[in-house]
Amino acid sequence: MILGRRKQSTVVNEFSFSDRSQLNNAQRLVIKLGSAVITREDGHGIALGRLASIVEQVAECHQEGRECIMVTSGAVAFGKQKLAHELLMSMSMRETLSPNDHLKKNLAMQLKAAAAVGQSGLMSLYDAMFSQYSIKIAQVLVTKLDFYNEETRTNLFNTLSELISMKIVPIINTNDAVTSQPQGEDHIKSNGKMVFTIKDNDSLAAMLAAEVSADLLILMSDVDGIFTLPPDHEGAKMISTYNTDMADLIQFGKKSSVGTGGMDSKVQAATWALNRGVAVVICNGMQEKAIKSIVQGTQIGTFFTNASTSNNTPVETVAENARSGSRILQKLPPEDRASAINVLADLLISKQAKILEANEKDVAKAMKEGIAASLISRLSLTPSKLKSLAIGLKQIAETSHTNVGKVLKRTKISENLDLTQVTVPIGVLLVIFESRPDCLPQVAALALSSANGLLLKGGKEALHSNKALMDIVKEALATVGAQDAISLVSTREEISDLLAMENHIDLIIPRGSSELVRSIQDQCAHIPVLGHSEGICHVYVDMDADLDKALSIIRDSKCDYPAACNAMETLLIHEGLFEGPFFNEVCDMLKKENVQLFSGPKLSSRLTFGPPQAKSLKHEYGELGCTIELVSGMDSAINHIHAYGSGHTEVIVTENSESATKFQRDVDSACVFHNASSRFADGFRFGLGAEVGISTARIHARGPVGVEGLLTTKWILKGDGHVVSEFVEGGKRTYVHEHLAINN
Repeated sequence: MILGRRKQSTVVNEFSFSDRSQLNNAQRLVIKLGSAVITREDGHGIALGRLASIVEQVAECHQEGRECIMVTSGAVAFGKQKLAHELLMSMSMRETLSPNDHLKKNLAMQLKAAAAVGQSGLMSLYDAMFSQYSIKIAQVLVTKLDFYNEETRTNLFNTLSELISMKIVPIINTNDAVTSQPQGEDHIKSNGKMVFTIKDNDSLAAMLAAEVSADLLILMSDVDGIFTLPPDHEGAKMISTYNTDMADLIQFGKKSSVGTGGMDSKVQAATWALNRGVAVVICNGMQEKAIKSIVQGTQIGTFFTNASTSNNTPVETVAENARSGSRILQKLPPEDRASAINVLADLLISKQAKILEANEKDVAKAMKEGIAASLISRLSLTPSKLKSLAIGLKQIAETSHTNVGKVLKRTKISENLDLTQVTVPIGVLLVIFESRPDCLPQVAALALSSANGLLLKGGKEALHSNKALMDIVKEALATVGAQDAISLVSTREEISDLLAMENHIDLIIPRGSSELVRSIQDQCAHIPVLGHSEGICHVYVDMDADLDKALSIIRDSKCDYPAACNAMETLLIHEGLFEGPFFNEVCDMLKKENVQLFSGPKLSSRLTFGPPQAKSLKHEYGELGCTIELVSGMDSAINHIHAYGSGHTEVIVTENSESATKFQRDVDSACVFHNASSRFADGFRFGLGAEVGISTARIHARGPVGVEGLLTTKWILKGDGHVVSEFVEGGKRTYVHEHLAINN
């Protein structure tokens, strides 16, 4: 078997991965370990714990069925450790009295001897480590001369092919015992044409990865990835996703003190491999589980791609622009922010034709792909939807004058020492929404009103609609000089980067399915996530209910928009109503609305024939389906809601005001309604103009989240030379802590 080769070309290969999420599909990996990764921090000897962790990860990849090839440094370091003892033993007494300088001089002259001594020891170490996982390894020593000749190159790759076919992990190293130190650039040729320059193990790994048609090349060093400046320089920023168009953004520093390569060399090698269809990640080999994290699509290191990013702007820059834009918005007079929102509302109407044309493309594509009707409904925009959006935005504009800078509390601490608590923006929001493009202008208006920077990620099914809507958002922002305050993140790769950017993102708000919300919550260990993972809403029909009202409320709660998170999922009925006509009436009404019914265990035990029993009482249907269960009374209903609900929205239908008051007091959910449909749990219907989402969290906002949920506070203290030491017992000043009137 001969390893498949890709045609040497400077054209991007169609097989290279375009984003991190695809790296889990990588089957053939080349993993290069730099000297700094292999070597201890003191420069002498092998970092055994770190190397053992890397071997464990390679073994796991191998056991998953992936083909792994390692390119390793470390022979010289291993050999120097052994030779140091031998040199000390052979030194004269005079040399022993001042060993350090002499030893250093001798070791510098003994690198090739160190390599010769260290190679066998290094391979013995690898063999012992891999044998713990019942994996065989093979050493392949190469020199640059092996690549000059087509015959030796063919033999090399045939050998690698045979080893891989026998489930053996090849470990490749340059034969430093006979290889000269780098002198300029040695060009490797194929069929008479120059194709590459091998200067170090980075370029060697890139060459091998391309020749063996690897899916992924991981270059492990002692830095986290590619930075705009040398990492120790002030203002250096790591680039999580590197596009070849970004080359001018980078200034390289010095090479590693323990290896022959530097970051410039790594970028050149990575770019060369990338252009031949190999995905590349440059990462810190000292980071725990780096290899496994990369393969799983986690943001580790710098991912190289030729896929376009947002205008080729690094995601860090997009986020920083949002931060700067937030500060611009915060400085504006409130009427300017309101004006920009009004402009956006007007543009929804004046640019209606362009928006609807873009939306038609998305709807047509969705229908062609057979997307569910409920999702098509969410995706579709109409003139009436745009008109309603514009009305909601106007409402937001009207309240924008009292949002940012609002005084919440004033306290006189002491004479001429006053403390004020005022509202301020949270900072930078990341809002991720699925197939509802109408979310985009709503959330943009809320961010404008609260002076927050905003990054938006819409579902790919609304690609054209979101772009058209984002164009008018930018147009509205331009009227107040804050064009970069809000940006649309378009690629999946950028989202994975943003979710790990705790220094740039202050709050993440996912709007969509419970799977989406749960996925975001699982990925964000360091950034707060505001949202609800499920919308299991209940309607309880009390014994004292007006049954005509109950039928109307149940129909609206379930059937008005069954895919919404505020739709009824479980109907609780007082068991005293089971024997009368109401139970049959409600079941008949729901069946006429094409609602599929399921029974709870108590109801099921009372029925001879009827709906199948629900598999779970804690289930969000998100469609025309619901569970019906009997309860013995209001306390039983409340206990059921606390046991199986999600804390979203609950409804009681009753004419007993005392029962209603108790229900609304005792039920621990974000929204608790009396004689009203659960569908009222909505920012627009609450008079907030719009909502950025609905939260079932307890910190810091709950229920439909409008502008107020996007604000935090800061404390402003005004004094006149006050110092704490003056307030000690018997001092010249005393605390009064007097509450002052608020005048906004």
